[in-house]
Amino acid sequence: MRKYEVMYILRSDVEQEAVQAIVEKFNGIITNGGGEVSKTDIIGKRRLAYEINKQRDGIYVLVHFSAPAEVIVELDRVMKIADEVFRTLIVKDVA
Repeated sequence: MRKYEVMYILRSDVEQEAVQAIVEKFNGIITNGGGEVSKTDIIGKRRLAYEINKQRDGIYVLVHFSAPAEVIVELDRVMKIADEVFRTLIVKDVA
């Protein structure tokens, strides 16, 4: 298993309880696929550098984890179809 980190941005109008549920859903995809989440940071609401889909603010979430490659494909697929998420980035953690 390789180490990865994923950062995703949620719409700013999502309620705090919904943010927790979304984070748990994505972390569940990782753990159910045989991965292990080592750290989850809900950074919070931040101003975007430029407007995306008529949104000026977003809720940033950063997750460090290790997982097999199949989990990455599934996680990316689910994040792309989620209405609350409008940007994602999954990278290999080199540290």
